[in-house]
Amino acid sequence: MGEQDRIVGISGFTARPPEARRTKPKVSAFTSAKFDQILALEPDLVIGFSDLQAEIARELIARGVNVLVFNQRSVEEILDTILAVARLVGAQERGLALVVELRYGLDAIRRSASSLPRRPAVFFEEWNEPLISGIRWVDELVEIAGGSPIFPELRACPHAKGRIVGPSAVLERNPEVVIASWCGRKVNKDAIRARPGWRQIRHVYEIKSTYILQPGPAALTDGVRQLHSIIAEVAETN
Repeated sequence: MGEQDRIVGISGFTARPPEARRTKPKVSAFTSAKFDQILALEPDLVIGFSDLQAEIARELIARGVNVLVFNQRSVEEILDTILAVARLVGAQERGLALVVELRYGLDAIRRSASSLPRRPAVFFEEWNEPLISGIRWVDELVEIAGGSPIFPELRACPHAKGRIVGPSAVLERNPEVVIASWCGRKVNKDAIRARPGWRQIRHVYEIKSTYILQPGPAALTDGVRQLHSIIAEVAETN
């Protein structure tokens, strides 16, 4: 939205745009923060994401900082969050234009997916020990990209502990493809294939977590495009 000069500090997990990591101080992780460094930056507002950052928010509020925490979990909530941030910084028109652009891109993926010969069964693995799946926005993007998530019922569970599945439960759902994205870790595809019985799953892919596990524009652009590329390749395979 062209308001990057307002940002005085970032999370260590920030990956986009690349220049942010070079030019902005990293003052937090995902569930921890450098409170003194944040205060030294004198922010007008700290924006966070997820109920997992509740303790960070509580401490900052206790220190007199204005805090706004979003907890977007669906594609629509991601778009609503973009609009809310745009309003906060007085960039409503640019925010709306961005949302229109993102919707157009999602519609293009959806149209392309509609021409696939079939919808492959997809197991999206967001963590490996224990196995966690079904995070809502990813499940929705898998569907937009032409796949069929094997645990659609899990998307109603906002917390990861409610989305733990067993390896045998995955096999019972008979996925054609595993798409793995382990937050902050490189995926070990050989280890996935080595699980008892998992050799029968022909396709194993990785999408880096910065493209798909952060509920923002990256997931709605690069993330969904990578999902569609993988799913289309599997759908065309006999």
